[in-house]
Amino acid sequence: MSTTASPQPIRIEIDGETAVSGLVQAPADAKACYVLAHGAGAGMAHSFMAATADGLAQRGIASLRYQFPYMERGSKRTDPPAVAHAAVRAAVAQAAQRFEGLRLYAGGKSFGGRMTSQAQAAAPLPAVEGLVFLGFPLHPDGAPSSARGEHLREVRIPVLFVQGTRDKLAEFPRMQALAAELGSLATLMEIAEADHSFHVLARSGRKDAEVLHQVLDGMAAWMLR
Repeated sequence: MSTTASPQPIRIEIDGETAVSGLVQAPADAKACYVLAHGAGAGMAHSFMAATADGLAQRGIASLRYQFPYMERGSKRTDPPAVAHAAVRAAVAQAAQRFEGLRLYAGGKSFGGRMTSQAQAAAPLPAVEGLVFLGFPLHPDGAPSSARGEHLREVRIPVLFVQGTRDKLAEFPRMQALAAELGSLATLMEIAEADHSFHVLARSGRKDAEVLHQVLDGMAAWMLR
């Protein structure tokens, strides 16, 4: 495995009036880069985001984490889609410039992954070869539906869904049906007994650290395939 690189702070200009913070983490032998967007309730420095970036660096994959504008302001209300999509595009553009020549992927945790896929569906993200979702939020808790996945039909690049079987924001049979509908472009990685945060109960016989190892191994294998 590669040596874990320390995260380096950056600024990402979204437009003439808005800029957000970011963190770049790149091992010397990086073979790919993953643009990693945070979930709705926690920013880029959350422990899960940091552990994901560390683990990917150990596996030869650089990452660029970034804040959505609402998180940068300290607000709890997520940005409108158009604002979030602009942030996704700005982060991807910076990653493409910084890591020119590396395979480029984008996505993120929950909300961040869905905003990335919406942006890709609206207009392809330049240089991005595939999308990786860490707990795609297919529906609200307690209101099963597949409506939030309809835009994925317009995504014309490979996608990887990393999904826990206890995820209350994405009933696993619905995820299986969605992946089947998307066909050869979609890969569904099943994380047994994990919830939306990839936490497992003690009775599963596994620990969260083991689950994260599985998640990272699967992501790295898919991106470097």
